[in-house]
Amino acid sequence: MAEVTASPHAGPARWLVVAVPYVWLLLFFVAPFLIILKISLSDTAIAMPPYTPVFEGFGAIGDFISQLDFENYAFLAEDPLYLRSYLSSLRIAAISTCLLLFIGYPIALAMARAPTSIRPTLVMMVILPFWTSFLIRVYAWIGILKPEGLLTLLLQAIGILGPTEQVQIFRTDTAVFIGIVYSYLPFMVLPLYAALEKMDATLLEAASDLGCPPWKAFWKITFPLSLPGVVAGAMICFIPITGEFVIPDLLGGAETLMIGKTLWTEFFGNRDWPLASAVAVLLLLVLVIPIMIFQNQQQKVR
Repeated sequence: MAEVTASPHAGPARWLVVAVPYVWLLLFFVAPFLIILKISLSDTAIAMPPYTPVFEGFGAIGDFISQLDFENYAFLAEDPLYLRSYLSSLRIAAISTCLLLFIGYPIALAMARAPTSIRPTLVMMVILPFWTSFLIRVYAWIGILKPEGLLTLLLQAIGILGPTEQVQIFRTDTAVFIGIVYSYLPFMVLPLYAALEKMDATLLEAASDLGCPPWKAFWKITFPLSLPGVVAGAMICFIPITGEFVIPDLLGGAETLMIGKTLWTEFFGNRDWPLASAVAVLLLLVLVIPIMIFQNQQQKVR
C-alpha cells in the first residue's frame, strides 16, 4: 500500500484558514468596541468630534489613560431612565422572541414535512420579504395600522367596527410587537427549518408503531431534536430586537421606551457621545455575557 505523505504547506494553510475569522472579528468587532469603550471613558466637549480626550499617538498613552473616568457609567446608574430603557428593551425582546417561536415553529415544521419537491419554493417564500427594503416594509405597516388605515377600513367593511370607529393600535406596544414579529419571522423560521429538515422521520414512525400518540412524540422526539434550531433562532432574534430602533420609532408611541431610541437621542439629539457610548457598552455586556455563560454550560454538558 502506498504511503500518503502530508503536504509541507498543510500546516500554514490550516492556520491561515483558522485565522481568517479571528482577523475578521478583530477588525469589525473588537476594534470598534475598543473605540466605543474609549469614547465612553471620555468627557463631553463642544467640538468635533464632541468628546475629549483624543488619542494622539503612543507617546501620549499615559496622559490619555490619566484623563479617563467612569462618570458616564456612574450617571447611568443614577438616572432611572436608562435602567427602564434596558428593562423595557429586554421585556419587548423576550416577548417578541416567544411570539416568533410560537408562530415560526409550526411554519418551520410544516416546511420540513412538506414534499421534498416544494421545499425550495417554501424557503423562497419565507425569504421573499427580504427582496423589499426593510424601511419600506415598516412604513407599509403604518398605512395598515394607523386609525384611518387599511385595517380600520377592512373591519368597517365586514361589520366588526362601526362607520365612525377606528382601530387604536398605531403608536402602541402592540404595533411594535406586530412590526417586530413580521420583520424577524424569517430569522426564526430558517434555523428551525434547518434543524427540523435534518431530523430522521423513522424515529416518529417507530414511536407511532410503539403506540406513542402524536403530541407525546412531538415533545419527546421532535422538539428535543430541534432545540439547536430553537436556541439559534432565539439568539438571532433576541439580540438585534433588544437594540432595535426603526420599528419602535416608527410604530411605537412616546411610552415605548427602548434602548435603541435612547441611544439615538443621546448621539444625535443631545450630542453626548460619551454617555451614548457608555449605554452601548453596557448593552453589549448585558447581551454577550449571558450568551457566553450559556455556551460555556452547553460545552460542559456535552
